Amino acid sequence: MAFIYRSLMHRMIAPTFTLRHLGDRCLSLDFGDTILAETGLICLAVAEKIREARLSGVSDVVPSYTSVAVHYEADPQTGVPNFRTLSEGLTALIQAGISPAERASRTIEIPVCYGGEHGPDLGEVARVTGLSEQDVIQMHCAPGSMVFMLGFAPGHPYIGIHDPLFALPRREVPRTVVPAGSVAIANRQSTIYPTRLPGGWHILGATPLKLFDLTRPQPTLLLPGDHIRFVPISSAEFDQLAAQHSQGQV
Repeated sequence: MAFIYRSLMHRMIAPTFTLRHLGDRCLSLDFGDTILAETGLICLAVAEKIREARLSGVSDVVPSYTSVAVHYEADPQTGVPNFRTLSEGLTALIQAGISPAERASRTIEIPVCYGGEHGPDLGEVARVTGLSEQDVIQMHCAPGSMVFMLGFAPGHPYIGIHDPLFALPRREVPRTVVPAGSVAIANRQSTIYPTRLPGGWHILGATPLKLFDLTRPQPTLLLPGDHIRFVPISSAEFDQLAAQHSQGQV
């Protein structure tokens, strides 16, 4: 696994957005309806700026593919959530300008053993896409993948966006148990299951890396904004790396 840090410099922008209620304790800042790396970076930058501003009443800020959810508490004086005041404060904050790449960006290599016992759906994905299994692996390892968000379970990344050939719907019948480390695709995206979980994505392979570990200073291996490079490894290499990780050697 390699970490590569890059400094990115962009001019300040004031992105267009809409604002809407999400219940009585949350609002959403929407920056579009299409999953794009540029939009994802804007969401990450906006979320970071809101956190740094420490606006009164804001309890949590959650970026996703195209929006940022802002959770807030009731006004201590009136006991009523002040949607209007918070909306005005957020609007002024964003209109003052953000830099979508003002934070350092990491490129992280994810070793993956494709096919066989680790990738039971590789053959079916090859058949549906009209590719060979090797072509599927090569396309999945193509550069340009980014972590858009974490969700569903601690440390569970949503990574995209892949070639249109990978616009596959989820499996008709989800699996009740997917092994930890499984690397799967659906809807032009990848995910890596951090623990044993149910799931309906198509499993191409598995990584020996541990995606979530409470003993680490930073429990989640991947973070939104990280660039991902999938790297094919053999079954023997998988076993060797898995043994090293279990013994705390890496």
